[in-house]
Amino acid sequence: MNKPEISIIVPVYNVENYIHRCIESILNQTFNKFELILVNDGSSDNCPQICDQYSNIDNRIKVIHKKNGGVSSARNEGLKLAKGRYIGFVDSDDYIDKDMYELLYKAINENDADISICGHKIVENDKITQYIRNDNKINLYNKKEAVKKILLDDEINSFAWDKLYKRELFLNFEYPNLTYHEDLASTFKLLNKSDKIVCINKAKYNYVRNPNSICFTINPQKIFHSYLAYV
Repeated sequence: MNKPEISIIVPVYNVENYIHRCIESILNQTFNKFELILVNDGSSDNCPQICDQYSNIDNRIKVIHKKNGGVSSARNEGLKLAKGRYIGFVDSDDYIDKDMYELLYKAINENDADISICGHKIVENDKITQYIRNDNKINLYNKKEAVKKILLDDEINSFAWDKLYKRELFLNFEYPNLTYHEDLASTFKLLNKSDKIVCINKAKYNYVRNPNSICFTINPQKIFHSYLAYV
């Protein structure tokens, strides 16, 4: 395979009921100049075998097997291997529309931006229950405007997964060693390294509300990591 334009990094941990849909949605992208890096973060289910099976049938796929360390460590390992000019992230229990990366790639290049951002949908019980930022508007922001918006949670959210980033933004950058709220503690730093950010309000990412996800658990560590993300 020629050098990819986009490296798509997917941290994988105990999602055997979701991982097929996630991987297939990436492999079926209308933009196909990408590599897919699956980072098996010490899964104890069938995810390691599933990842290896896919890598054997598609040479765009690379697999990393590592001890469990959380989503941040998985993303950091994926970044070490990434060869693309641009970086994208997908969570392994979610899935994406077939034209998401074509949309983000076109927007980041046509606007000479450092980050492009799309909208998303919320999926519950296999049904779309909400569209977030889907009015087809396109907005351009400088770093000051973008950081203000992410801090106010206004149009730009802290999620890693609804964005396409220039690879250079990840120089001297690592996701923090937090089990929870790692995006909240880090995405604004990437925005602050950017000169121009383009937001395309088309909902192309499908965020699955999985009751077993860490997003829906409450424990003292989660509360503490929320505090660390803000300090």
